[in-house]
Amino acid sequence: MLRTLSLLVLLVALASLTLRQGASQNVPVAARSPAVIEASHYPSLQAALDALPPSGGVVRIGPGEWVLQEPLVLRKEDVLLVGAGTATHIKNANTQGQPALIIEPTGLAENPRASLWRVSVQNLRLTGNEQSGTGILARHVNEIYLQGMSVSYHGGHGIHLDNCYEDPRICNCLITYNKKTGLQLDGCHDIVVCGNQFEENLDALVCQDGFNLCMTGNCLDDHLRHGVVIENTYGSVVSGNMIEECQGTAIILDRDCYGITLSANVIAHESSGGIDLRDAHGCAVSANTFTIVKKDALRIGPASGRITVTGNNFSNSFIGEGAQKRTKTDSDATGIVLEGTSDIAITGNLFSGLTSKALTLAEPPSQRILFSSNVLTEVESDHLQLPAQTRPDNLR
Repeated sequence: MLRTLSLLVLLVALASLTLRQGASQNVPVAARSPAVIEASHYPSLQAALDALPPSGGVVRIGPGEWVLQEPLVLRKEDVLLVGAGTATHIKNANTQGQPALIIEPTGLAENPRASLWRVSVQNLRLTGNEQSGTGILARHVNEIYLQGMSVSYHGGHGIHLDNCYEDPRICNCLITYNKKTGLQLDGCHDIVVCGNQFEENLDALVCQDGFNLCMTGNCLDDHLRHGVVIENTYGSVVSGNMIEECQGTAIILDRDCYGITLSANVIAHESSGGIDLRDAHGCAVSANTFTIVKKDALRIGPASGRITVTGNNFSNSFIGEGAQKRTKTDSDATGIVLEGTSDIAITGNLFSGLTSKALTLAEPPSQRILFSSNVLTEVESDHLQLPAQTRPDNLR
């Protein structure tokens, strides 16, 4: 009887041990060894970042002002760096042109193919000064995600993504008053830029040597030079953005751009140009509103061609009953300029109350231009100089 009881106790113990081992095997590693770092428990923000294990984790920065004299450096992947909104204020006091935050893999200088994956920075305020560098400099970080950031007053770019090749996302950020570009994108791919506000940077966004930019639903205002500059990039869309009062040009396509759609943007009150296609092919300009653009609302230059221009509205500040909203200071409004280009279809647009011609044919001459089914009201135009078969059904 005693041997039977002992055997029963042994079997129960073995079963309990087996169950515990099985349960342990089913628990994720992160649940058994969490990497949630509270920055306030460390002597500095850099120490908090350095405390992350190789597998990554979360660094939480609470409310307060955190002053930097040298850049924060993050070299680990699968990391979320998160603040408490604008109550978390990281202030770059460096005056030697250094960034506030550098995100890059270890040994990048020795191994140019090195990369990080899946780094997210969210919900904090990052400011600099005129002598500081870029706010966030990310190099070779794939699937980087920036959300809910306020990035302002830097002496360099606000955000610079350098060869962050796979799937960068920049959403719902406020990017303002930076001495260089608000968002500089170099060598990036499949880029989402959505729901951000850009104000009074040098340029709002520059995207070069990349492809598949999707820029939608952003608000751009009062830039000291250009709004959106896209160079050597293809397969992209810029749509549903409000671009107002750039001192330069609202949108520029240059250096072998192709396969890009510019659609449903409001381009308002620009002093030096609306859309300038300097070197672009196979692109569509559709359903945009060009209002009181003082010079060349749309220019297609000699290095561009094979462009469709459809469903756009070129107008002044007319509000009905013979009245304009802005007659004393903002009466200028312009149309399309073609300069030595070819293979252009201009159809279904409305030109009204312009101080320039609806269509200006500049030298050198352009070839194979279709100007058809447009409405022209209170405006002159050079389209009558085109061959008769290329300008049917235009209404005056």
